[in-house]
Amino acid sequence: MTMKFNLKYSDTAKEQFLELETSKDKIAQYKAVSKTLGLMQINLRHPSLNTHKYDTITSPFGGEVFESYAQNKTPAAYRVFWTYGPGRRELYIIAITSHP
Repeated sequence: MTMKFNLKYSDTAKEQFLELETSKDKIAQYKAVSKTLGLMQINLRHPSLNTHKYDTITSPFGGEVFESYAQNKTPAAYRVFWTYGPGRRELYIIAITSHP
């Protein structure tokens, strides 16, 4: 059974995604992040997401925060940081940023 999630975005994540979308030199990153967000909606266990717990960021809802890969084996590869909630079947995207 596939679980479908709705995505909600923090103001920070919205700005970061819009910046990728409108940046001419970040087309590859935008496509990778878009694909990742689509996969997250239907299959959080997809192997390419390499999803794992991330302890450095705190959830606004008190739960665990996770990191999913948009890119891998790339300098400054993009990551999506997220948590469950606040509603049922919702994922809250905290940040979309390049890996330090």
